[in-house]
Amino acid sequence: MISERRVPVGQLRSTAVDDSPSFERLLLVGTGALSVSFLPYWVGWVDEALPNVSLKLALTRAATKFVSTHALAALSGTEIVVDEWPVNPVEVAPHVALARWADVVAVCPATLDFVSRFALGLADSPVLLALQTTQATIGVSPALPPNALANPMTVSHLQMLQTRPNVVVTPMESAISATTGEPSETGQAPLSDLIKLIEWERQQANKWTS
Repeated sequence: MISERRVPVGQLRSTAVDDSPSFERLLLVGTGALSVSFLPYWVGWVDEALPNVSLKLALTRAATKFVSTHALAALSGTEIVVDEWPVNPVEVAPHVALARWADVVAVCPATLDFVSRFALGLADSPVLLALQTTQATIGVSPALPPNALANPMTVSHLQMLQTRPNVVVTPMESAISATTGEPSETGQAPLSDLIKLIEWERQQANKWTS
């Protein structure tokens, strides 16, 4: 089992999302899980639930196989960042721009590959390098294959992330595998739960620093 690091999950789920949160800029990262195809819905949700928050979207290359950058750009009114190094020279390095811009980062969904690479400190793409260096609060909502938690390395990687002072990880949920049709306990928690968890973590951090 993955510990919830003192997080009152039930209490958070029963509360509404604060429409005036402690952050102004949200970087939403989608990785290559099937549930990233619901990202257009969540873009609309952010617009409705967090009207005062500026949104920037980043997709891994695998995520672009499941959701259209054109659709997301039209819905969000912003340019979509694809997580690859630019071919041509740029004025500002993309990882620096992302790391400095974000107040909070929500990785939703986060694949097993992304979770493992992030936990191990890898930084070979703009988004990963930004997450390894940013001072923003980072929330991770894993979307893992069935039986992933039977692998001790997966459990270790999730626990490693939870020890970082600026990272929170949502508990996974019951889901039905799209491939096997069988139940699994490694489904992604919704973005709304992740945002509430991020805000809760920021409030806890403020208590310690105030």
